[in-house]
Amino acid sequence: MVVAFAVPVVIVLSLLLVALLATPSIVSLVAERRFAELERRHGAAAWRSVAWSLGYTLAACVALLLTMPLWLIPGVVFVLPPLIWGWLTAKVMAFDVLADHATQEERRAVLKAHAWPLMVIGITTGFLGAAPSVIWAFGAMTLVFAPLLLAVSVWLYTVVFMFSALWFAHYALAALGQHRRASVVEVVPMPGTAPTSSTPAALPPDPAASAITGV
Repeated sequence: MVVAFAVPVVIVLSLLLVALLATPSIVSLVAERRFAELERRHGAAAWRSVAWSLGYTLAACVALLLTMPLWLIPGVVFVLPPLIWGWLTAKVMAFDVLADHATQEERRAVLKAHAWPLMVIGITTGFLGAAPSVIWAFGAMTLVFAPLLLAVSVWLYTVVFMFSALWFAHYALAALGQHRRASVVEVVPMPGTAPTSSTPAALPPDPAASAITGV
C-alpha cells in the first residue's frame, strides 16, 4: 500500500520539479539555438505558471482517485494512469514552454489550434513515464529494495519528463512562430499590376485652404 501510494506522488513531484526548475532552461536553450528570431513577449508571470501547474495536478490526482476502482480490471492499470499522466504532462509542459515567449492571446490560439498534437506528445511521454513503474511488478523482492528502486524511479521519471520538456519546446515554439507568420497580412501584387501601398491615398486639396493660401 505504501508503494502503491508513493509511486503517484513521486511521478507528480518529478513532473512539477522538472516543469518549474528545468523547463525554463530547456526552453531558453532551444530558443537560442533554433528560434533566435522569436520574440519573447512574456505573456505569463511565474506565479501563473505555478498556479496552472498546481491546478491541473490537483485535477489529475482527483482523476486518479476516482478511477482507482477501474484499476482492478485486468489491463486497465497499464492504460488509464498513463493517459492521465499524459494529459497532465501536455497541460503543464505546453503552458510552461509558451509562458515566456507568447502573449496570452497567442498562447490560447496555439494551444487551441494544436490541442491534439500536443495531447499525443503528452500521452506518449505519459506512457514513457509509466514505464519505470513496471519494476514494482517483479514480485516481493522489489519491496526489499524499495528505497533503492524508488531513487532509481525518481531518476528515470526526471529523465523522461526532461525529454518531454525538450519535445514540447521544439514543437510549441515552432507552432508559435508559424502562428505569428500567419497573422502577418502580406499584400502580394498580381503580375502586370502596380504594387499597392499600405499608406492612405492623398486627399484632394481643400478649396478653403487654397483660398487662404492663394494657391
